[in-house]
Amino acid sequence: MEIEEARKLFPHLQTDQIYFNHAALGPWSTLVLDRIKEYMDERSGLSVMNFESLVKWNFGAKEKLAKLLGTSTNRLSWVDNVANGLSILAQGLDWKNGDRIILNDIEFPSNVYPFLNLKKHGVEVDFAKSRNGIVDVEDLEKLITPKTKLLSISMVQFLSGYRADINSIGELCKRKGIIFCVDAIQAVGAVNVDLKESKIDFLTGGTQKWLMSSQGLSYFYVTEELQNKIDQKNVGWTSVEDSWNFLDYNLTLRSNAERYQTGTLNAFGIAIFDAAMNMFKQSKVENFEFRILENTNYFIKRLSEIGIEPVLRNISNDHLAGIVTIKHEKSKEIFSELEKRKIYCAVREGMIRLSPHFYNTKDEIDRVVNELKEIAG
Repeated sequence: MEIEEARKLFPHLQTDQIYFNHAALGPWSTLVLDRIKEYMDERSGLSVMNFESLVKWNFGAKEKLAKLLGTSTNRLSWVDNVANGLSILAQGLDWKNGDRIILNDIEFPSNVYPFLNLKKHGVEVDFAKSRNGIVDVEDLEKLITPKTKLLSISMVQFLSGYRADINSIGELCKRKGIIFCVDAIQAVGAVNVDLKESKIDFLTGGTQKWLMSSQGLSYFYVTEELQNKIDQKNVGWTSVEDSWNFLDYNLTLRSNAERYQTGTLNAFGIAIFDAAMNMFKQSKVENFEFRILENTNYFIKRLSEIGIEPVLRNISNDHLAGIVTIKHEKSKEIFSELEKRKIYCAVREGMIRLSPHFYNTKDEIDRVVNELKEIAG
């Protein structure tokens, strides 16, 4: 898909704004708006009981997501948010007193609290110390003990934008017999993810950021081997093999990851996501990653030229994604001034986080840099 063709799909670009906040919430395209109209027409009278449409959209959304991740639909489950996906894993494993988990000190809380919640069961959590927004494989490896049972890390850190060496971490975990868990909410839709190559046991993400869909719909991937080790705590009528035989009460769980879908799904969110994924279906994910990295490198270069040094600089593309973060003592004031000028980003932990997507242009980056130069002085 050519950039100009893609830009025509986003109504917000007609409002003279620059949206560099995809790490928080992605804008809706006309693909999504058309699906909303279709859904609304059905539910308001054309086909109120639009179950057939939901089946079609559910299958389409999972199939497109599976292709993006390099897996099968049987290994994917819908969930409402990342924290609940991680809690299914955390609460389902057989923990022993003294078992250990490795995290790091710059994780988003969704990838921390489900594991800290296990401390009441005698599980210990070790935090690797980051350096300038970077989490090194070596620092993770130093924390491994014979009691280490699980390592969880964001593929792309929400604050610094650092992309972890997932393949090396996966290899390390496999060699040490450690469950490898990945929070990919800031990665999927921005950079390539290969579950098998990275030896990932469990991965979870949301649809509302780089995938530019809706809030309240997330997903997770689990290997069959790990699924067999999870004692599923919550079940419902759609968790079982014979869901539509209502009065049989046969608690034989589905053999695939859909066993974790316990009841009514987020039908509206799935319908929207299926439509949003058509953009990724029309072009290889490598093309999206190339454009995003091109924008990221150009952004870093232009910021350096005006004397603003991003948190991540002088590192290879292997460790970059779509997030460019800068430190400034007047971050909140700069953020407010940018917003007045219709430039949208975010402030996180006192830092300005900018996150352009594949369809954003160098001209937009230049404008943002010029405004920052004027505002930050």
